[in-house]
Amino acid sequence: MSKIKEPKLVKEQVKAAAVDLFFMLAACCVGAFSTVGVMIPNGLTSGGLTGIVRIVQNYVPLDFSLLYYGGSILILIIAVIFLGLREFRKILLLTIVYPAVMFLFEKLDLQLLEDKDVLLAAVFCGVFSGICVGLVFWRGYSFSGTEAIAKILKKKLFPYYSLSKILLAIDGVIIVVSAFIFGRNIALYALITQVIISRMVDIVMYGFETKIVRLEIITSQDQAVSRYIIEDIQRGVSSVKITGEYTKNQYTQLSVMCSPRESILVKRKVAELDKKALVTVLPVETVWGTGEGFNDLEKDQ
Repeated sequence: MSKIKEPKLVKEQVKAAAVDLFFMLAACCVGAFSTVGVMIPNGLTSGGLTGIVRIVQNYVPLDFSLLYYGGSILILIIAVIFLGLREFRKILLLTIVYPAVMFLFEKLDLQLLEDKDVLLAAVFCGVFSGICVGLVFWRGYSFSGTEAIAKILKKKLFPYYSLSKILLAIDGVIIVVSAFIFGRNIALYALITQVIISRMVDIVMYGFETKIVRLEIITSQDQAVSRYIIEDIQRGVSSVKITGEYTKNQYTQLSVMCSPRESILVKRKVAELDKKALVTVLPVETVWGTGEGFNDLEKDQ
């Protein structure tokens, strides 16, 4: 019986890997075109590793893709040192593939706009970059960028701050520094791009309507997952005891309301702690309450 199932399992794993590779290549192409074909020709910048490389490129006369490659590999090495091999496996693929695709697009010299237009460029850069990041998050992968830096800072220096706040602070610092180098207007356009990226990520992953989702998590690591949701995501979480009718085993089911982006962070953490966990994501039309991101119960009447 096991001999029959094993080739089938291998075939399914190969198929899943091929699907992941297809979407990652698609994401890399869209993201590379956003940077090389839209952002750079119009003199714009953004947050994250892209913004850091744009600053470095202002002083080092090298192609953007080469500098990005160097930055990605450096962050990958630092992540392995401080975060371990688990983080290495999550970001290795895009560390290699994304800068290579970007290098190819630089050689093709493709541009979206016929004439320089910073406002249009900021908007479309946000749209394409958001599609890229959304596809990457949707398939459960990560970039070798400021997210890894934020995780290191949280682990070593700021354990009581949420990962999202540390990441927001890093991107803010990058954009502020860009204002001194490229001018205040360029930094403000970068803010527009960041807002659009955030919205596009949510649209790619959850469609146009969903602003809040409900996660139902069945895991043996319920205490660790609860602490992560409360301390890092800073959302409330409830729990109930449930019984699996087939095995009659007792489990704890966690329930949390959060944004689509926060749900991805929770999903990653659950995957790290318990590979056998069951996570259900349910779209929510609206939530009344006093929590962050919810509609005010008294005003929405």
